Amino acid sequence: MRITPREIFETIRMVEVEHFDIRTVTMGISLRDCARPTMNGVCDAIYNKIMTKAENLVKVAEDLEAEFGIPIINKRISVTPISLLADSIDEDNLTPIAKTLDKAAKEVGVNFIGGFSALVQKGFTKGDKRLLDSIPEALKATERVCSSVNVASTRAGINMDAVFLMGEIIKSTAQMTEDKDGLGCAKLVVFCNIPEDNPFMAGALHGIGEAEAVINIGVSGPGVVRDAISDIPNKDFGFLAEAIKRTAFKITRAGELIGREASQRLGVDFGIVDLSLAPTPEVGDSVAEILEAMGIERCGGPGTTAALALLNDAVKKGGAMASCYVGGLSGAFIPVSEDAGMVRAVQEGVLTLPKLEAMTAVCSVGLDMIALPGDTKASTISGIIADEMSIGVINKKTTAVRVIPVPNKKVGDFVEFGGLLGSSPILDVSSVSCADFVKRGGRIPAPLQSLIN
Repeated sequence: MRITPREIFETIRMVEVEHFDIRTVTMGISLRDCARPTMNGVCDAIYNKIMTKAENLVKVAEDLEAEFGIPIINKRISVTPISLLADSIDEDNLTPIAKTLDKAAKEVGVNFIGGFSALVQKGFTKGDKRLLDSIPEALKATERVCSSVNVASTRAGINMDAVFLMGEIIKSTAQMTEDKDGLGCAKLVVFCNIPEDNPFMAGALHGIGEAEAVINIGVSGPGVVRDAISDIPNKDFGFLAEAIKRTAFKITRAGELIGREASQRLGVDFGIVDLSLAPTPEVGDSVAEILEAMGIERCGGPGTTAALALLNDAVKKGGAMASCYVGGLSGAFIPVSEDAGMVRAVQEGVLTLPKLEAMTAVCSVGLDMIALPGDTKASTISGIIADEMSIGVINKKTTAVRVIPVPNKKVGDFVEFGGLLGSSPILDVSSVSCADFVKRGGRIPAPLQSLIN
C-alpha cells in the first residue's frame, strides 16, 4: 500500500485541526477451540487464548500511534459468540466466563471486550438460553465486557420470543446496575443482520466465518467531514456528495495503513476497515453538526433523514474506493448521548424518538445510546426492538437497539454516563401498550427479499 507525501500532509491536518482519529484497533480472536465440558476448563482455555494472542496488542497500537502521529483512542478485543461454547458446559450461569473475559481484558490493557453474545434470529439452543439468562448479572459483575444478541435477519425473519426476552433482559440489566444509572445497558445491543467483523462496541464479536485472529480497524472523522462540507456552502448535492466521498477516501486510507502495520507486527491477518462516522461528546466531533452544515437548522428537523441518507451513502462509496476491505458497519452512527449536537437537538425538542427511528432506516446502525424513563415497561422496550428489527429485515441492512431505561429518572431529567458514552436528556416514549403484540411469540416470517438464491 503506497502512501503519497500529499496524503501524509492531509492526514496531519485532519489530526491536528479536524479531530480525526483511529477510533479503535480491535483484535478478533476465535475461541472455538476453547470448548470444554466444565466451566473451569472453558474459563482457563479462554483466558490462556486471549493472553497469548493479545499480549502485545496495546503496545503495538501505542507504538503505531507514536510513529504515525495518528491518535488511536481505543484498543479492544472481540471473541467468538460465547453462547457457542455454552451448550456442553456443566453449569447454566455463564457469569464466570464474563468475569474471565473481564480479567483477561484488564490484564492485556484493552478498554472493552465484545462477544458475550448469541445469534438467535431463528431459535435458541441450550447455550443461547444460558447466555441470555446470564446477561444482567454478567454486565453487573464486569467493567469491560460487552454483550450483543442478534434476534433477526433478512433470511430468517424476527424471533419474537427473543425480542420479548430482550425487553425483560434490558429492564433487569438496568435495575441490576441502578447505582450507575443503568450503565449495564450501555454495554448491551440487540441486532438485526449483525456483521461478523464489526470492531465497534458494544456490538463487536468475532464471527464464525472469521480467521483464527484478525485485526479490524475502526476509523472516525466527523470533524473532517463537517469542515469539508462547511467549505462548500452553496454547491449542489452532487458536489456535496463528491466532497464527502473524497474525505472518506482519505480517512479510510489512513485507517488501512494502521491496520496493515498492526496486523503485520502482531502476526495475524488484516481484516477490515470500518469507516464509521462515530461521534464523541467533544465539541466539533458530531454527526448532527455534519447534517446541520448541509443546511438543516437543527438535527431532527425536516430534511434530516435525507441529509443522513446522502452522508451515509457517500461515506460508503468513498471507503470502497480507498480499500478492498471495507466492512463492519461503515457509515454514520447516531448515538444520542455520545453526540453533543444530538443532545442539543433533544433538549430543544427538535429530535424525538420517532424521528430517530426514521433516521435509522438510512444510517449504519440504529437506535443507539438512548436514555428512556426508568418506568418504561419491558413490553414497550420489546416493541421498540421489534420496530427497529423490521426496518433491518425489510431493508436488508444492519439495525440495532441500545437503549437505557434509567432507574429513577423521568422525561426532562438528565443522565451522565461519563467518558465516550457522554450524557443525555431522558427521551419521551409512547405510553400506548404493545404488550399483547409482543407476547404472541413465534417468529415473524422472513420477507420476500430473503428469496435471493
